Order: sequence, then C-alpha cells, then structure tokens
Amino acid sequence: MCGIVAAVSERDVLPILLEGLKRLEYRGYDSAGVAVLDEQGCLDRIRLPGKVAGLAQAVQQQAMRSHIGIAHTRWATHGLPVEKNAHPHICRDAVAMVHNGIIENHETLRSDQKVSGHLFTSDTDSEVVVHRIYDQLQQGVDLHNAVQRAVAGLEGAYAIAVISSKEPERIVLARRGTPLIIGLGLGENYAASDVAALLPVTRRFIILQEGDTATLQRDAVQVYDADGELVERAVSESSLSADSVMRGEYRHFMLKEIYEQPQAIADTLEGRISKGRLMEQSLGPNAKAILDASKRVDIVSCGTSYHAGQVARYWLEGLAGIGCQVEVASEFRYRESVVPEGSLLVLISQSGETADTLAALRDAKRRGYQHTLAICNVPESSLVREADLVLMTRAGPEIGVASTKAFTTQLTALMLLVIALGRRGKMSQKTEELLVTELESLPRRIEGLLDLDEVIKGLAEELVDKHHALFLGRGPHYPIAMEGALKLKEISYIHAEAYPAGELKHGPLALVDEDMPVIAVAPNNALLEKLKSNLQEVKARGGKLYVFADRAARWEEDDNLRILGMESVEESISPIIFTVPLQLLAYHVAVLKGTDVDQPRNLAKSVTVE
Repeated sequence: MCGIVAAVSERDVLPILLEGLKRLEYRGYDSAGVAVLDEQGCLDRIRLPGKVAGLAQAVQQQAMRSHIGIAHTRWATHGLPVEKNAHPHICRDAVAMVHNGIIENHETLRSDQKVSGHLFTSDTDSEVVVHRIYDQLQQGVDLHNAVQRAVAGLEGAYAIAVISSKEPERIVLARRGTPLIIGLGLGENYAASDVAALLPVTRRFIILQEGDTATLQRDAVQVYDADGELVERAVSESSLSADSVMRGEYRHFMLKEIYEQPQAIADTLEGRISKGRLMEQSLGPNAKAILDASKRVDIVSCGTSYHAGQVARYWLEGLAGIGCQVEVASEFRYRESVVPEGSLLVLISQSGETADTLAALRDAKRRGYQHTLAICNVPESSLVREADLVLMTRAGPEIGVASTKAFTTQLTALMLLVIALGRRGKMSQKTEELLVTELESLPRRIEGLLDLDEVIKGLAEELVDKHHALFLGRGPHYPIAMEGALKLKEISYIHAEAYPAGELKHGPLALVDEDMPVIAVAPNNALLEKLKSNLQEVKARGGKLYVFADRAARWEEDDNLRILGMESVEESISPIIFTVPLQLLAYHVAVLKGTDVDQPRNLAKSVTVE
C-alpha cells in the first residue's frame, strides 16, 4: 500500500527520494511527504495531500537539499488524507519517521502518551511510534536501540524508517509483517518498500526478514535479527531494469501490461515444458515429494488472484481428478477449518505481500497442512521466501492497480500445477500433451486477440454512459465473468456484478432492462446451448447483450445482441483467452469516462494491511 524511500549519501538525496516515490505511485496513495536533515543537522519536512508531482514542486520551491532523508506516500487508513495525517511524522523536532502497516494497539499507546505529555498532531496510528522512539532516546540509548525498544511494544504490522537530529549520519529501519528492502550503492545506501523504487540507483538488494532492524550509513550497513543479534543477510541482484517500470509508448501502464501478456505467458512457460511434456523438476527440487504427498488442494487468495483460483478448481477437479476448495484469504484466516490428510495449501498473490494471504501461509502448519505452495510474481517477496514450494509467474513488474498480465500468468502457472497433479490423478499422457500444446499456443493466440482492440473500443462507447452492468458465464468462465466485472468496476467506477448464467432467473433477472447491459462469456462448449437459453431471458426483457463468443458457435446479431467473434480454442485454456477482451473492454470504458486508469480511487496495488 504505502511507499517508503530512504537514502543516505554524499550527494543530495532529494532527487533519489522523489524519483523513488514516483516509481511507487502504482501502489496507490493519497498524500506524500519528505523529511531531511539540513546542513545544520535540523529536521526539515514537506508533506501534502495529492500527487508526488506536487511534492516535487514544493521541494524545488524551497530549494531543499540534504545528504540524508526519508520519504513516503500514504494510503489513508487512520485519518483523512490531509496534510496533518501525511508522513513523515516528527516528535519534538528531534525524530522523523515514516511507517507502512497498521499499529493495532495505537489507541492504548496514544492514551498513555497523552498522559506523559506528548501532543498529537495527526489522527494516524503511526504517530505513536515516533513518540515511542523519542521517549527511548531520552533514556540515553542510541537511535538503533531506541527503535528496537520502541517496536518491541507494538502490535500489528510495520515497516519504518527513522532519522534523528541526534545522529545525523544514520537511518534506522525496522520491519515486521510489511516488506522493507535495503539497496546497496557506492558511498551511499538506500531503503524502500519495493525494489522498483531504487532501480535507477542500484540493482543490489538486501531483503529484511521478519523482525529485523538495520542501520544505514553512507559506507556501512548493519542488520540485526529479531533477537537483536548482528547477522549477515544475503545480497541479491535484481534482474529488473529501470526501464521495466516505465510506460514507454503506451498511454497507460494497464494498456502496456495487457499488450505484454503474450511475452509474459511465454516467459512463464519457458524452461518448464519440453517435447509436449511438463518438466516437473522445473517446479523445484522438492516438487516431486510434495506433489506425491498431495491428495487434494486448498487455494487461498484475494481479489483477482481469487478468481484465478476459482478457475483452477474446475481444472483440478475436471482434468486432474483432484479435489479442490477455494477461499478468500480474509475469510479463511478467521475461521477454523477441517484439513484432510494430504492437503496442499496453494497461496496466490501478485505481490507476495498480501496481508491476509501471508497470514494464511503462516497459520498453515497449525491447521494441519503438510505443505504449502506459493504462486507469485515477485521473487523477493515474503510469500516466496516462506512457502515450501514456489511457482513464479514471471510476469515482470505490474504497475497498473488493476491486474492484467499477473492474472493470465497465474492461470498459466496454475495449469502447470494441474498437469503435475494430474499425473498423480486421472490425467493421461495424451491429455497432458494436448494441454502443453495449447499452452504453447497462448502467446500467438493472445497476440491475435489484441488485433480486436479497435472493435472493442467501439463496444466501450456503448457502455460509457451506463451506471450498472451484469456479467454472465458458466463453468470455468463464471470466474472469468467475475474478473471482467471486477476490472470494469475497479477502473471505470461502473457498478458491475457477475453471476453464473443459470442463476439469472433466481434473482438477477429483476435488474435487467434497457439500461442494464449484460456481458456474456460464450465459448463453444457443452454448456453453450444452455447459455443461449439464459441469454434469451435477457432479450425477452429488453436487455442489451454483448457476447464474447467463439466464431464457430454461429451467433446472429440483432439490435439487442452484439457479438464479438473470437478464434476457436480448446476448451481447457479458453478461460485465459476470454480474459483478454474483457480487460480491453474495461480499459476503453475507463479511458472514455476519463477516470484514472492506473491509479483508481481508493485502491492500492499491494494490500499489505487488513
């Protein structure tokens, strides 16, 4: 959600901080701020609601310069998105701090701090942390020890970066439950909540682990574990380039990422299939033992990733003969479940830092799961580090809040898992070879679909003035309808809901009239005639239908029925294919409405708090 950038250097760090914040804008935010130590060692701060561009202008107007500083983009949880609630927070002109996460016991801490004489200038939960650090400094300890002692009494999740006028050459970091990384430079060092923020200045990173604290100086980095012991953390080199998170020739990141899907899927398949077969060893050295022990699958995820899991359930049960249950992570983590022996817990997350999904992973052993498997797009993430087995999606950086290429690569990775488990279930070698062939054809097929962009733009013009929309699908295409509805509501703010087409007459049909467009996903499969019958119910009530259909199904258009014909495709991979035109439809509707496509209101890319 929120974004942190920090830097200490011999040169002016303001350009590093501001560029880092710009590169974190995709995470979602409503205010931004920066705090530095000036030449006299005094704290100087600028913060304001709105975009990073406004903050950069204010920094330029004040001619702010410094060799050490911290910066932040905030997504409001406690308190309105106004200047007083923006980070960094300062205590008595001595300590400045930025914080990602939620402090669950902030009310108790706030009450105690008010009694001891602290004045609060914000409505945030974060401010109690900077006061705790100040109180510890007053006990005579150094800044690092003050931070260690301060966070010991916090309940909840946090990633924090702290500077102080008392130690003007040092930044102190702490992390629990929320990601924080260190970037290594020459004569300078950095920290951020996301690798993307620091790609212009370094590709060498240390990933802080749960409970770690650290100190940064120009020429030194020290990391301490949860017990306060000095430790060596591995240095990794990112394969991402600074340009990989730039928009290039595209108007929006979302459109760029839609068009990147053929390559992203090809990358996800690379090295994992050969001569019509899945190379199971590519899933990891422990894959065989874990898959051999897996008799059923539980999938836990949120949002778009939940829809990917729903599709996988149809595949696992229909193609592999493996029982499967799919649940939203925020519900799963708060209920007691019955876990049959041999259950594999699969956790899906684009960022690998989704709070509810991570909590489910960390509770897996207590619940009785023998093994966990993460499907994720970020190799440095907590989910990847903590799961027993990992299947990377290789989508590359996804900046747009509305997920596109992450979803289709999740589906691709899930099909690889289905094949692997299917070998232990009912899947024949012939079926595996067919599925692999179809997976290999996906990049070409999606490139062909992208040629429909202008046609879909024409459909979008008919939807732009609507306030509601209904999406329909059957079988594994019902979750695709759910995903289509989610995309439309996320970025165009049109209220959209999805239903299994067979449920129309059980309630949703009451909503249908000439002002309620109905979008249907209609592959040429065994359920097609039943779907056509469902759609006749819509036409009979004056509803306007937009059907994404296999050309071989021989639909006939009329005034209330618009058809977008698509190339015939084998049924098993058709959910991936039908996803793409729904993404384009949502995109073009949003553009025509003039909404913020890449950063829709109230939403964040990485949901690292509950």
